[in-house]
Amino acid sequence: MESVYIHIPFCKSICSYCDFCKMLYNGPWVTQYLNALIKEIQDKYLGEEIKTLYIGGGTPSALSIKDLRYLFEIISGFNLEKLEEFTFECNLNDIDEELLQLLRENKVNRLSIGIESFNAAKLKFMERNHTFEEAKEKMKLIRKSGFDNVNVDLIYGIPGESLKDLKKDLELILKLEPDHISTYSLIVEDNTKIGISGVLPIPEELDASMYEYIVDRLEMKKYKHYEVSNFSLKNKESKHNLQYWNNNEYYGFGLGAHGYIHGVRYENTRNLTKYVNGEFLKSEEMLSKEDKMYNELMLGFRKMEGISLREFFLKYEINMQEAFDLHQVLKDEELIVDGEYIYVNPLYIYIMNEILIKIL
Repeated sequence: MESVYIHIPFCKSICSYCDFCKMLYNGPWVTQYLNALIKEIQDKYLGEEIKTLYIGGGTPSALSIKDLRYLFEIISGFNLEKLEEFTFECNLNDIDEELLQLLRENKVNRLSIGIESFNAAKLKFMERNHTFEEAKEKMKLIRKSGFDNVNVDLIYGIPGESLKDLKKDLELILKLEPDHISTYSLIVEDNTKIGISGVLPIPEELDASMYEYIVDRLEMKKYKHYEVSNFSLKNKESKHNLQYWNNNEYYGFGLGAHGYIHGVRYENTRNLTKYVNGEFLKSEEMLSKEDKMYNELMLGFRKMEGISLREFFLKYEINMQEAFDLHQVLKDEELIVDGEYIYVNPLYIYIMNEILIKIL
């Protein structure tokens, strides 16, 4: 167990598309929440050396400086002697010198900023509010503070968005010179504002064209397409997220968090009252060998390099070609074997889920 995810569910405002566990910031609730977080960590954490730590949300940067000092005091209880990557999610509007200094003091070395777009219509739809000029100034401040590993999120596929709109958004994001870019096509979830209001997704053909353009443009700008939705400059891949995609175990702490420890996948409650009263767990499942192999494919084929056949055999003591019927997808060149690795043909990466359905 080398990785820890901590969920902070508090936000200063709620985005129209967000399906994550979240609620509006409330000072007394935050204190109760952090008190409960200590107890959950004490219950589960067994003292392993932690190499990657990720604080997500919600909006972690919505917490006050006092709240954050308390959070980092809690985090200091982990064994962080071999910590390699510590990511903290930020909203652009929350970034200032005081926050950045506090993060640096507490070993944070990677920021993930939810910019999503600079298009006024898209921002209004998502109920977000910032400008490109603000982003430029904040990025200058971030670099001045010593951060050399910054991710920026981009959302595309907003109703009414054209390919031209996407191109402009992408060019503005590139002007910020982030080290890593995460791109997400809008998913209309039932229990979000847009889902409740009946918003429909954009045509699949347009969505596919947008994805293809993003891949081509970012690769042209020397960003490595290392996972379906993620691109990085050299050696700036997300080490923490690679733990998920490599189907490795990790701790998940906090409201609505998911974790995978000792062969058990679990989900925490999304009910704040239950959580602060120590009822952390919502569900858990002991995985069979077949479950683990299934997850290995579902997660591993998200990586552009695919899955190591050697590692698969070492984990499960069976060849992948014996565990799954790959004959037809290999014959159709939807999957490709190249030396030790098997991966989704880049020509078919957009329909990866359909390929997985054929296999599984």
